[in-house]
Amino acid sequence: MSHWFMMLFFDLLVPATMLGFGALFRRGIPGRINGMFGYRTKMSTKNDLTWAFAHQYIGRLWKRWGLVTLALTIAAFLLLLGRDKDAVYNVGGWICIAQCLPLVGSIFPTERALKRHFDQDGNPYPPEE
Repeated sequence: MSHWFMMLFFDLLVPATMLGFGALFRRGIPGRINGMFGYRTKMSTKNDLTWAFAHQYIGRLWKRWGLVTLALTIAAFLLLLGRDKDAVYNVGGWICIAQCLPLVGSIFPTERALKRHFDQDGNPYPPEE
């Protein structure tokens, strides 16, 4: 049973990271544009507006997807109760890989949203009338 708890703990790290950083980024951007912390892409680091927009957007995505991955992880681990160690480790490994898809995949909709709202120089598009 200890292997079940250990694997559950490790598999809850990705949803916890998404939820934590999602809440952090929604509450406020991580200071000035920097090379150490935050959502750093060519488009998001154009200026303070793109920096703030990218963090708000990905924060919303990570919060939503963090809740989904948390629920699915717990449900999957409840189904693994009483299974042998190999089954728990194999399924737990695949769960971790699957959790990384929305974590990393959130880059694509965030970049699309940046391109919809800002030109290539980081200037916001004028509001449509």
